[in-house]
Amino acid sequence: MKNILFIIVVAFLSSCTTTAPIAKSVAYKGIYDEKPLTVLLMPPINRSTNVEAKEYFHSTLNIPIANSGFYVIPTFLSMEILKKESAYDAELFLNSPLTKFGEVFGADLAVFTIIHKWDKSGLAAKVYVQVEYIIKSTKTNEVVYTRTGDVTYDASVSTGVGGAWGALADIAASAINTAATKYVDVARACNAYTFKDLPAGKYSPIYGTDGEQLAGKKIFKVRLNSKYR
Repeated sequence: MKNILFIIVVAFLSSCTTTAPIAKSVAYKGIYDEKPLTVLLMPPINRSTNVEAKEYFHSTLNIPIANSGFYVIPTFLSMEILKKESAYDAELFLNSPLTKFGEVFGADLAVFTIIHKWDKSGLAAKVYVQVEYIIKSTKTNEVVYTRTGDVTYDASVSTGVGGAWGALADIAASAINTAATKYVDVARACNAYTFKDLPAGKYSPIYGTDGEQLAGKKIFKVRLNSKYR
């Protein structure tokens, strides 16, 4: 009986340890060790049913990464080169050596995104997105940053009318707003939230001083709206 209780206690403590918040210097040790400067945005890997998700995600990745203090190779330039070199399908390189990308672009890091889900519900006024972020070193090919998010983007609106008629008006207005919601707004909110714990790059005023800040959860669920960007 004592042995069983001991095993239960150890298992409980172990589970607490693995889920407890950790410092960014520990979670993203590879970034702090390598001190990267230049980032290449690989074309997103779209496994969702929304064919446009890839383009809009790619166009909104650069801002939060650049704001964190990294030099992001302009997407219009990198995309042209990748297309000419038949490297537009990032999935082919996700598990392959990335040294060539470092040599051609001068990139220290390559950012991969995998869009697993992108569904829109007009009646519920929600956009449901599941996206995985993977940043790999072009020197060591090691994963230095990864997060996966289940994001619910709330597109609901309130007409300000009370009562039953007001509730119906809210549902109708929210459905219209959801249908008109721009994919770029959803992608921008997802990227901004995910990369808020990215270690500071060399162009950031807090570079080298943020290692003790807590890293975000590697797998997270969050509800966002148009106010988050």
